[in-house]
Amino acid sequence: MAWYAYCITEQQSLTPAHRPRRPFVLEHLRGVGGIQVFGYPSGEFAVVVSEYVPDRQLDQKAILEHAHVVSECFRSSTVLPFRFGTVFETDEALRRAVRANRKAFIATVARLRGKAEMHLKLFVKDGIAREAVADIELPATVGGEYLTKLREKASRDRERQSKARTISVQVQKMFNPLDAEISCKRVDSGGMMIDIAHLIDHGTVEKYQNRYNSALSKLKDCQMSLSGPWPPYHFMPGKLRMIS
Repeated sequence: MAWYAYCITEQQSLTPAHRPRRPFVLEHLRGVGGIQVFGYPSGEFAVVVSEYVPDRQLDQKAILEHAHVVSECFRSSTVLPFRFGTVFETDEALRRAVRANRKAFIATVARLRGKAEMHLKLFVKDGIAREAVADIELPATVGGEYLTKLREKASRDRERQSKARTISVQVQKMFNPLDAEISCKRVDSGGMMIDIAHLIDHGTVEKYQNRYNSALSKLKDCQMSLSGPWPPYHFMPGKLRMIS
């Protein structure tokens, strides 16, 4: 049987009273397409899955259904989310993937236990970083003009990243997270969008939200939005040997 995978968690968090050897029903959960969700035991872990239906469309609604399952599991346990659309073609493929990554899973669960992810979006207005965010259009032909524009574009990209780092360092000092993942991109409206994922202790969410309210008054040149707490999507191991 093929399985659609949502996340992996410690088996005892789902079945604290016993340790099943076969897939067990998670009564309160429905997955992609409203289908029943199961816990698939593998050693000390359980992979949260549902039966994969090949002709089922993985659309925007399916993305939300996937995220809902992960979030519900996150309410009561440490979860390691799988990428949306992860499918294991057979039982053996699923078990092999867990075995191949067991050390990484154990280390990551230990590192993320009791942690949550908060997500900040900062839009730097056009007037604050006008030169850095203005894009350079490369000419259609090669030659001296092309190379000049290419160097100018590379310099502008470095300046954009430098401004993003300056702002992100200021944000780090305000929020003091355990870990952070930061990305920056130019947006069509003429500004710069900085995405920041912060890893924090789950018990400090309220304190983090208070810091966000304080940051709103200090970073007046930025438009900010906050969401979370989320499962730690941005803090998974970098290299997993997934056989799927």
